[in-house]
Amino acid sequence: MAATESDLLPAAIHLALSTAMRRGELAPLSWRSPVLKGVLRLSDTKNGEPRDVPITLAASAALSDKYAALPATLTQAFARAVKRARETYETECKVNGVEPDVGYLEDLRFHDLRHEATSRLFEAGLSVMEASAVTGHKSLQMLKRYTHLDAGDIADKLNKAAKYRQ
Repeated sequence: MAATESDLLPAAIHLALSTAMRRGELAPLSWRSPVLKGVLRLSDTKNGEPRDVPITLAASAALSDKYAALPATLTQAFARAVKRARETYETECKVNGVEPDVGYLEDLRFHDLRHEATSRLFEAGLSVMEASAVTGHKSLQMLKRYTHLDAGDIADKLNKAAKYRQ
């Protein structure tokens, strides 16, 4: 977030991570976008069907008067922020005498936030139907492509389950 050097991009990142909205759905939002009873109505979605997105209080706050309509250059702004973050990381590694991980932040794209947000929905305990209602995915196959659960978290969950503790 610090690498964004922007007032708008952190709000967009926060919204993307908490709502799983696509860049094209986020870009036209503004502080005037109506949030009624914790729901943001998207009339223009990728699949052409309107979608109601449950929105947290924190995400709603990101739609405050500081959040003007995002420029069409959201992808480029995000890429510049990732590049700055990578440069900061490499500098910190050099100062600390550590070899930087060659893959760290190298292929991070704005769309990856949608994958992360989808995974977080399941980590928060939402069911498949609830998560797909948020993300707008119409098939389980596509929802699975966007979900990347941590195997360690799953092991912890299994270890807490009574029938696996023997």
